[in-house]
Amino acid sequence: MTEASPPLTPEEEKLTIRDIAVAAEAQTKEGDTFYLITQRWWQDWLEYVNQSQTTNTTNGSSSEHHDSAGSSSLKRPSNIDNSDLIYEAASGKSATGTELHDTLVEGTDYILLPQEVWNQLYAWYGGEPVLARKVINSGLSQTELSVEVYPLRLQLHLMPKGDCSTTRISKKETIGELHKRACEIFDLNPDQVCIWDYFSHRKHALMNDMEKTLDDANVQMDQDILVEVIDNNTGSITNSLNENGAADNGTLAFVEPSQSSFSIAGGLSASKGSSRNGNSSQNLGSVKEADKTYGSVGVSTRGSSCGLTGLLNLGNTCFMNSAIQCLVHTPEFARYFREDYYQEINRQNPLGMVGELALAFGDLLRKLWAPGRTPVAPRPFKAKLARFAPQFSGYNQHDSQELLAFLLDGLHEDLNRVKHKPYIKSKDADGRPDEEVADEYWANHIARNDSIIVDVCQGQYKSTLVCPVCNKISVTFDPFMYLSLPLQFTSNRSMTVTVFTCDGTAPPAAYTVTVPKQGRCRDLIQALSITCSLKHNEKLLLAEIRGHNIYQYLEDPLISLASIRDDDHLAAYKIPKLTKNTKFLQLIHRREERETGSTQGVMGWKPYGTPLVSSILCEDVITSGDIQSIVHTMLSPMLRAENVGHPSFTGTRTSVAAASDLSPASGSTKECTEPNLAAKHGNGGGSKMTNLQKLPLVFVDENNVCIDLSVGEDKTLKYSSSSPSILVFIDWSKKLLKNYDTHYLENLPEVSRYGPATKKARTEPLSLYTCLESFLREEPLVPEDMWYCPRCKERRQASKKLDLWRLPEVLVIHLKRFSYSRSMKHKLETFVNFPVHDFDLTNYVANKNNSQRQLYELYALTNHYGSMGSGHYTAHIKLLDENRWYNFDDSHISPINEDDVKSAAAYVLFYRRVKTDKPLLNIGSQSSANLQNLSQK
Repeated sequence: MTEASPPLTPEEEKLTIRDIAVAAEAQTKEGDTFYLITQRWWQDWLEYVNQSQTTNTTNGSSSEHHDSAGSSSLKRPSNIDNSDLIYEAASGKSATGTELHDTLVEGTDYILLPQEVWNQLYAWYGGEPVLARKVINSGLSQTELSVEVYPLRLQLHLMPKGDCSTTRISKKETIGELHKRACEIFDLNPDQVCIWDYFSHRKHALMNDMEKTLDDANVQMDQDILVEVIDNNTGSITNSLNENGAADNGTLAFVEPSQSSFSIAGGLSASKGSSRNGNSSQNLGSVKEADKTYGSVGVSTRGSSCGLTGLLNLGNTCFMNSAIQCLVHTPEFARYFREDYYQEINRQNPLGMVGELALAFGDLLRKLWAPGRTPVAPRPFKAKLARFAPQFSGYNQHDSQELLAFLLDGLHEDLNRVKHKPYIKSKDADGRPDEEVADEYWANHIARNDSIIVDVCQGQYKSTLVCPVCNKISVTFDPFMYLSLPLQFTSNRSMTVTVFTCDGTAPPAAYTVTVPKQGRCRDLIQALSITCSLKHNEKLLLAEIRGHNIYQYLEDPLISLASIRDDDHLAAYKIPKLTKNTKFLQLIHRREERETGSTQGVMGWKPYGTPLVSSILCEDVITSGDIQSIVHTMLSPMLRAENVGHPSFTGTRTSVAAASDLSPASGSTKECTEPNLAAKHGNGGGSKMTNLQKLPLVFVDENNVCIDLSVGEDKTLKYSSSSPSILVFIDWSKKLLKNYDTHYLENLPEVSRYGPATKKARTEPLSLYTCLESFLREEPLVPEDMWYCPRCKERRQASKKLDLWRLPEVLVIHLKRFSYSRSMKHKLETFVNFPVHDFDLTNYVANKNNSQRQLYELYALTNHYGSMGSGHYTAHIKLLDENRWYNFDDSHISPINEDDVKSAAAYVLFYRRVKTDKPLLNIGSQSSANLQNLSQK
């Protein structure tokens, strides 16, 4: 390839790439293409374009051939060379395309460039290999954009022929695309091929939902896929032997280890032939027999070190370790999983994990209760967890309560004694006694769900719905596995939002309003509208600001205010009530700052301050003069006093009419028919710009090209018709900053700042009983969950009241410390005063037929320290036979005093019922009794 030297200086190259990158990254979306480029080459290019102007060569970028010994300027980089990112080509390698090294780290080994940036660099420098990757939606909410650097690598096994091949495919591709690709690789007729999930070389599921994505099907990296050819003579799937000699019969039944290859409790493979360590395989009976020796030990730990075994941290797995230790030290589970529980494994339950999760958990529990204190590495269990719950795969930090909820539900389904669930139609109460209806609901539940988990952890609450129109009352009794209690002192919340005008009538102003804690965005907008005196023909556009850019518009009125964190930054823009043919003009501020990592004092334009927003009518053409006029109007409230009225900044007329004034602008020859758009309908082209100073504006056009609006004649601008926004940058020079007071833009307050704790808050901590009362309080349903009233025949916003009806032997309580905000989590550090002994729930149980007191005692809890992203989990656990508390911090275990159990880090509490024969007494006010109990603990 013959390379022509681009006629650009290093500085020009840098500015060109910078402008392209800013425009491209601002509009990145799913399906876009990014390119990997080696960090080594990128660093060489950065040093080249950032060299001082005094050392630049006279011919700029053609310096590749100059004599570097005789010049202090840096040599222009040669062709792009990404060879250090890939494996060297080897004969016999499967055709998966260019293979990246498996351990590359972004920012260390490579960086990702938008397609537009790569295309420009490639046009200048050329090079190979080209490494393109797609942008996908990721995260639990599927709203986070990420580049899929490593698509799935799948091992395809053709049966009965026995051929193997490796292929790369995006996890967002469908099963149908994988089926098509497999047929192409092995040259097969698609009508005669089916593919199976072949995890651990065993048929798990027929992959026949062609529209389902591989991500939704839980397909993992390096997973095996069975490509099976259908017998043309019989029309059935060909029976064959797999690589281990086990018979594949095409069914989903879970067979004995002596007949097929599968992993026992996540340990060594037990299959025909020999196991991984070379010994002959064990059948299930011998495994049971060996395990019974553990069951005979019981749960006693007195005089021994049983139960004091830690778990190694495999890399951010403290969330898993803490939850597992609490379950392992639940006495009922410790007994159950150390005895012969295999007969209760439900291998046919479509909602379960063919018993593999229960086996893996049981195996881990036995190891943790075995004599000795050598820490255990829970790798086999984590592998099973990643298999069946891919959201917990990898080594990122996760929420221990979310893991706990999955484990309890998964273990229940794997151990459900009901093999064939009957269909049972629920009946309404229809005035029948609560006791009768509750027992009927519970019997129906047990008929479909019967396991050790239900025996120990499941309770029942009463749910009462009341129609606000006809007063129809609906009562149901539903099971629960744990209680998630809110941490709330009050029901209201103060929020601070800065309101900006776009018509030049007023400078920005911050307003603090009081809204319901569990309210919606519409509540916030309504409160702001009243406080800022919003006019009838105006509306507020709410936006979240991050990194001096608009992160997102909060246009949905039903967005929960709980999703907005106290340290978020919000702006509200007053705009006219226009409904059609309008776009938002986003004005992003930039100022000169020193480039990050620059050692030569190179300055660059960096975003700062708070963006401004105006609406703009798009029926006619938009010119550079229109943009200049609108921006002048948006900035006019910030003009310093000595510049107000100066024609260079305000011109001879008002460019944009106020929303309350629809009369023609002063000096305009054409009437403004729309608020905020008079600049567009005033004097056309350059004539209206005669007296206005041209601001240093940069317009991003439909092709993501940056156009300088401060030079040249007035011109028509082309914008993207698909984007809801028009992007304009203003570059604030030191000279321009002298004319405007921009402090309004620079200090956007947080939504709420926690003030110093008051004396009352320190002396009267939040009680666990108060959290429970908040959970049980009657509240109206949120609009999206409205109830269909059978009497009104319409959906109604009914009121809902919960009551505890039946309590479990082990009561798990989750303190809701984390609030969720669009893939972000915010933690409440509230100290909750929870009882260690005598947690009395008697007066909270609606079923009054039980004459016994409902007393519970704390025996375990998980703690979370620090923030969600970088925090750490531990567990406090009481060995009941020793009557002593221990701190379980991954592999390290140490005794602690009972007084140290309570802290603001407490997250999930485990209570066990206290057996008592004492009759229920009339103890008067429950609230005062509870406070007395707490003060004594």
